[in-house]
Amino acid sequence: MSTISRQSGIRERDDYHKGMDAGSFALSVGNHLKYTLAKDRKTATLHDQYWSVANAIRDRLVDRWMATQQAYAAHDVKRVYYLSMEYLPGRTLWASLVNLGLADAFPAAMRLLGFDAEDLIEQEPDAGLGNGGLGRLASCFQDSMATLQLPAMGYGLRYEFGMFRQTIRDGWQVEEPDHWLRLGNPWEITRPERIYPIQFYGRVVPIAGHNGETWRQWIDAQQLLALPSDIPIPGYECNTVNNLRLWAASDTDLFDLDYFQSGDYIRAIERRARGENITKILYPNDKVYAGQELRLRQEFLLASASLQDIIRRYKENHATFDAFADKVAIQINDTHPAIAVAELLRLLVDVEGLDWIRAWDMTVKVFGYTNHTLMPEALEKWPASMLGHVLPRHLEIIYEINHHLLAEVTKRYPGDIDRLRRMSIIEEGHEKQVRMAHLAVVGSHSVNGVSKLHTSLLKSRLFLDFSECYQGRFNAKTNGITPRRWLLACNPDLSALVSSRIGTEWPRHLDHLQRLRPLADDADFRRRWREAKRRNKERLARLIERMCRLRVPVDSLFDIQVKRIHEYKRQLLNILRVIDLYRRMREPSGAPIPARTIVFGGKAAPGYEMAKLIIKLITNVAEVVNRDPALKDRLSVVFLEDYRVSLAEVIIPGADLSEHISTAGMEASGTGNMKFALNGGLIIGTLDGANIEILEEVGADNVFIFGVTAEEAGRTLRGGYEPQAEIDASPRLKAVLDTIAGGYFSPDDRFRFRPIVDQLTTRDPFLVCKDFNSYVACQERVDQTWRDVERWTRMSILNAAGMGKFSTDRTVAEYAGEIWGVKPTPILAEET
Repeated sequence: MSTISRQSGIRERDDYHKGMDAGSFALSVGNHLKYTLAKDRKTATLHDQYWSVANAIRDRLVDRWMATQQAYAAHDVKRVYYLSMEYLPGRTLWASLVNLGLADAFPAAMRLLGFDAEDLIEQEPDAGLGNGGLGRLASCFQDSMATLQLPAMGYGLRYEFGMFRQTIRDGWQVEEPDHWLRLGNPWEITRPERIYPIQFYGRVVPIAGHNGETWRQWIDAQQLLALPSDIPIPGYECNTVNNLRLWAASDTDLFDLDYFQSGDYIRAIERRARGENITKILYPNDKVYAGQELRLRQEFLLASASLQDIIRRYKENHATFDAFADKVAIQINDTHPAIAVAELLRLLVDVEGLDWIRAWDMTVKVFGYTNHTLMPEALEKWPASMLGHVLPRHLEIIYEINHHLLAEVTKRYPGDIDRLRRMSIIEEGHEKQVRMAHLAVVGSHSVNGVSKLHTSLLKSRLFLDFSECYQGRFNAKTNGITPRRWLLACNPDLSALVSSRIGTEWPRHLDHLQRLRPLADDADFRRRWREAKRRNKERLARLIERMCRLRVPVDSLFDIQVKRIHEYKRQLLNILRVIDLYRRMREPSGAPIPARTIVFGGKAAPGYEMAKLIIKLITNVAEVVNRDPALKDRLSVVFLEDYRVSLAEVIIPGADLSEHISTAGMEASGTGNMKFALNGGLIIGTLDGANIEILEEVGADNVFIFGVTAEEAGRTLRGGYEPQAEIDASPRLKAVLDTIAGGYFSPDDRFRFRPIVDQLTTRDPFLVCKDFNSYVACQERVDQTWRDVERWTRMSILNAAGMGKFSTDRTVAEYAGEIWGVKPTPILAEET
C-alpha cells in the first residue's frame, strides 16, 4: 500500500480514479506521476506534477465525456455546432476543478503529496487559441452550453504558436512566438481516425451526369489532411462534458523520399512544412498577399473539416438528408468562417448529389451568423482572383449564389440599380472583391448582433438593404460572460462573501445576485466587501511589482483599461487625460487630487503601426510619471505586457474603476465591462455597446457616463468635423498636445509622436478631441465619489447585483431557443 493510501485511508483496489475526495484524488495524481510519467516525487519537476494533476482531472471527465457523446448519438438529438477561428480559454486546470466540484479537495490533495497548489496552477500556460473578446466569448459559450446541458460541439484550429507573446522593449511592443504547445497539452486527445482531406488550388471542369445533366468537378487540387484533437468541456455541477474539436493541418506525405535519398533534405520536407504552416499561428499578417492567402486557407480548413465531420456524424443515423436541418444547427462566430456557406453547398451538391434548390434551402436553415463588429476592416473581403485561385469551385458557387440573390432583389426592387450594387456579394471595382459578410447574411436564416445598440446599427447602417429585404432575419443577442470563470474561480474572497449571504446557487442562476441590493445598505456587509476588494488589490499590487518593478499604493484608486489596443477603443483618450492629470498634480497650488494607479494592458496587431505607437506613448508617459519624486504614491502608470486570461483573472478582481471608453457606435458589445462590474468595479464609459444595457440594469447613478452618443458621433463625422476647433476651445487639451508635440515624453526624438498629434489635429476619426472635455469632467466626478468611501462601496455592490442579465447562460439559452432549436439533454449519473 502506498504512503498516500495509508494517509488517506483509500485502498488501491477502489475505483480511486473517479473519487472526488482529497485522498482519492491524491492517489490518482501519484499513480499518474509513476505510471504515466515514470517519475517519483523526488525526481518530478513542477511540470511533471502539473501533468499528473491534469491527467487525474481528465480521468474524472472521461466517463462523463463518453457518456455525453453516446447519449447524443443514441437519442439522435439535434446538435449545435459552433465554428470559431478563436477560443481564449485561459488555463483549464482550475476551471475544470471548479466545474467538477473539486476546488476544495484539490489543495488538501496537494498537501498530501507535498505539492504546492498555487505553483501548479501557475505552471499551466494560457492556451494560444485566440486574441481578444471574440475568442473569450466563444470559450464562455462553450462553458455555458455544457452547463445548460445542450448537445453542442465547438470547432476551431489548433494553432501551434497562437498569436504572439508580447514583450515591451524600450517602450515598444515586440512580438515573439507564443510556443504554448512546447511541452505538450495534457487536456487534448488526438483522433487520427477522424482525419479529413482538404483541397486547395486546382481547376474545375464540366462532366456529364447520369441524367444528361452537366456537373462541375474540382480536379488537380493539392490535398492536405485535417487532424483533430479533442478537448473536454465540463459543465458546472452536472454530468455533461461537451467536446471542443481543434484541427491541425498535416500533409499527406511526411516527406519526399526521392529528394531525401538524393541528399536534398530541405526540399524533402518543404511541401510538408508549407502545408502545416496553415495552423502555425493565429491571424497571419494580412497586409501582404501571402498573409491574405494563408488566412483564407486557415478559414477554409476550419470550415471544410468541420462540415465533413458534421455530415459524417449525421449520416451515422440517417440514410438521406431529409432530416438534416432538423438535426443540425451551425453558428458562424463572426465573418471568418463564412466560406462555410459555399463549402456546405459544394459538399451537398458535388459530393452528396443533391440538387441546388434543395441544398440551398438546407444551407440557409442550418446556418446562423453572429456579427461582432461594425469596423470595415473586420468585415473580410477577398480579391475574387485570389479566392478563385485558392478555391476555384467555391468562387463558382459564390457567383451562383450571387446570381440568385440579384435576381431576387431585382424582382422585389425593380430598377433599383444602386441597391443591386450595394447588396451584391461581389464588389465591383478595379479588382473584384468577395464580400464575405454578405455571403454570411444571405446564407443564414438568422443574423444577430451582440447588443441592442449594435443590432440597431447593423439594421440601420451596415446591412440596411438586407434588413429591409429579409424581414425577421435580424435579431439581438446581448453578449454575456460565464460567472464560473469570472467570479467563482477568479475571485474566491468575494465569491465566499456573496455565497455566505445569498446562497450558492448564483453561479448557475446569476439573477440571484439581485439579492445583494438590500445588502448595499448594510454597513457590516459593506465593510466585508471592502476587505475582500483590498485583498484582491494587494494581489494585483504584487503582480505589478513583479512585472514592472514598481510598488503602487494599495489605497490608491486602481483605474484599469485592459483590452486589445485599437484606436476606436481609445486608449489614446485615456493617456491624454493621464498627461492632463500629471500636469495638474504638479501644480503647486492645485487642489488635492486622490491618488491613482492607472493600469494599461493589451496587444496591438503586428501590422497596426498607430496602435503600436500608442503603446509607446503610454510607456513613455509611465516612465516620466513614475520617476517623478513629487508624485510618488500619488500617481502611478503601468503597462502590463502580454495581457491574457490568466492576467485578467488577477487584474479584474482588483479594479476599482474600469475604462470602456470606445467611440460611441463602434464597439459591438464588449464583455470586459461585464467582468469588471461583476467583480464590483465601477465603469466609466460612453453610451456604446453593452454599456447602455449595463446602465439600465445597475442604474444611471452607479456608472460614470460621458461623451457623445452614437447618433451624435455619426452626425459629427458626416458633417465636416474640424477637430482643431475642439482643441482651440479647450486650453487643457491644447496644453496636453503641445506637451507631446514638444518632445516632453520623447526627448531623444521630439517628432516621435508627431503622427498621433497630426491625426488628432487634422482628422480625429475616433473623436478623441470631441470627447476630451466631457471625459475629464467625468473623471473629476469619479474623484469626488471616491472620496466618499461608503458611497463608492454601495455603488460597487449595486454593480455586482445588477449583473444577472449578463451571464452567457442567458445568452446561450436565447440562441438555443430562438435560433438553433436545440434542447437540453441531461446526462444521468448511471450513464457515467
